[in-house]
Amino acid sequence: MSYAYNPVYSHFQGDDISRIEKIERTVVETIIKSHVPDKDRSWGKVFELKHSSSVIQIGRFLAERRGLDVNIVAAMCALHDVYVFETGKVTNHARLGVPIAKKILENIGTFTDEEINTILKGVGNHSDKHIVSKDPYIEFMKDVDVFDCSIYEGVHDAYVYEKSPEICKTYFARVQRVREELGLPYDSQWDNFEMIKKD
Repeated sequence: MSYAYNPVYSHFQGDDISRIEKIERTVVETIIKSHVPDKDRSWGKVFELKHSSSVIQIGRFLAERRGLDVNIVAAMCALHDVYVFETGKVTNHARLGVPIAKKILENIGTFTDEEINTILKGVGNHSDKHIVSKDPYIEFMKDVDVFDCSIYEGVHDAYVYEKSPEICKTYFARVQRVREELGLPYDSQWDNFEMIKKD
């Protein structure tokens, strides 16, 4: 099946796309083209594709609610795990992703220094969910990341398994706050700091 060029909406095809679409396409292509096989990746490519896409879309909604720049947020969300997408590794991925994200932003060439700085702060600090900053973009990135992950089946127990109870409390509090902010029903699993699924 072939697709004709659509002058109304590009579907991420061609060169006449927005700077945010260029970033989103670059991130998806990074995942697809990575030569690191799933068996050697911390996460599978399917999860990487799903998470990178859904965190952007959820981020757009949440940015509107918080009065943040939706384009800056979309770029930040697209790039926040770029180190994982390129290397397959999660250790210190937030900080290690900053130079990769910076290079992508500079290659696109339409971002101001201030925009780049804001995006990179969100990327570099998004794993420190137990630390509360006064920067609304940094806090935004932490919130939208943990909220998106909370939607996947089994993530509650994965967090309990991987993280200390004190860290889980900060993660789960973020999940509950975002759920409330988005008008979603209360979910009591995020009050539980022990494994839910028993084998």
